[in-house]
Amino acid sequence: MKTIFVNPKAVERRWHLIDARGEVLGKVAAKAAELLRGKHKPYFTPHQEVGDYVIIINAEHVVVSGRKNEQKTYVRHSGYPSGLKSESYRHAIARKPVFPIEHAVRGMLPKGRLGRKLFTNVKVYAGDRHPHSAQKPERVEL
Repeated sequence: MKTIFVNPKAVERRWHLIDARGEVLGKVAAKAAELLRGKHKPYFTPHQEVGDYVIIINAEHVVVSGRKNEQKTYVRHSGYPSGLKSESYRHAIARKPVFPIEHAVRGMLPKGRLGRKLFTNVKVYAGDRHPHSAQKPERVEL
């Protein structure tokens, strides 16, 4: 059996719409990462960009289980001495509602050039409005 290599320019790209209202953060991110990579396609290749575009709406209404609202923290470092900063999930979603989903999706993509390119194919919006209706996105059920 021969390995199938598809020219990335010849790949048919679809647009998918995920409504995150009332859904668990990890499930939304996992489904988005799967669609971005193209793992649902028969000609998936790990080192090529064969995935689709993903639109995530209602990012501010995503839920987390347990006590993660207070206990989950996002940590970053400025690179300077004593430059460690952290904030809880509750503060992060109040400051920037799309950050937790973007952070989770980015963590599920490959590291390096391919992952950075794939991340440009996801569009996250806090509300239920998006400017991509001309692409006729297909709704994805989780």
